[in-house]
Amino acid sequence: MPARAREFSIVFTTVDSREAAERILACALDRKLAACVQVSEAESHYVWDGERRRVREFVLALKIKSADYADLAEALRQVHPYETPELVRVEIAEGDAPFLAWMRATTR
Repeated sequence: MPARAREFSIVFTTVDSREAAERILACALDRKLAACVQVSEAESHYVWDGERRRVREFVLALKIKSADYADLAEALRQVHPYETPELVRVEIAEGDAPFLAWMRATTR
C-alpha cells in the first residue's frame, strides 16, 4: 500500500562530465542530504547566451527529504561546475512505505 510522501522530493540537476557528477553525488550522500542518487546520460538542447546548443550531459536525480532542499541546493552550488545550475525539486506525491522508510532512515 503506498504511503503519503510529500515529505520527500526528487531534485534534478545536470553536469557536463562524469567527474562533476561524482563530486555532486559524493557531496549529497556524504552529508546525508540524499538517500540515493541516480546518474544517467542525456543529450540536452537549449539556448544559452542567445545561441542554440546541443551537448552531452549527465542527469542526476537525488532522492531527498523535502525539508533538506535548501541545504542541498546550497551545498550543490558550492561544487557545481555550471554558472547557473539546474536545481529543480519535484515532490513525491506517493511512494511505497518500505522505500520511504529507508529514505527517512538514510538521510539526516
